[in-house]
Amino acid sequence: MSSLNYPEAGATRLGPLPDGYNHLHHRTRVGRGRADFEAAGAAITEFRMHRRSGAHVEASTPRADAGTAVRVAVQAGPLRLAVPCRVIWAEYGPARIGFGYGTETGHAECGEECFVAELAEDGTVWFRVMAFSRPARWYSRLGGPLVPPLQRWYARRLGRTLRRIVTQERERRGVPGR
Repeated sequence: MSSLNYPEAGATRLGPLPDGYNHLHHRTRVGRGRADFEAAGAAITEFRMHRRSGAHVEASTPRADAGTAVRVAVQAGPLRLAVPCRVIWAEYGPARIGFGYGTETGHAECGEECFVAELAEDGTVWFRVMAFSRPARWYSRLGGPLVPPLQRWYARRLGRTLRRIVTQERERRGVPGR
């Protein structure tokens, strides 16, 4: 994966996160039970969570798999920032579904971020975001102090969006709220 602009590819899969970067750890409860877990995992890996949160996502495959090219764009008024990423790893297990993608050359930051649904032993479904990043361009260094709070804000937004998706899927199945 020579197009990545950082050397620690895969560090978000199981940790620890590498030194020399800003770190993000965020966890949100999004549901309960196997059906909620599977709904959350599908929304994450099919990029629906990101799209419903307002990001424009172009991906080379319909769901996240290692090697998938992803271009994520966010827009605020007339300003639009589109950044290249590549899925480094994807996991489709019985208690963990998600993926991690890394920044490619041309991205304003360098690092990696993962989005994972986890099914706990008690049946709780958790959404986890874990990331490490640092500025890669002059303008991202200039705005550097703003990046960690923006990443935390976006992680919380993704969690709220995923919770809504899971709730809507549950209602579609005719299951009462939990």
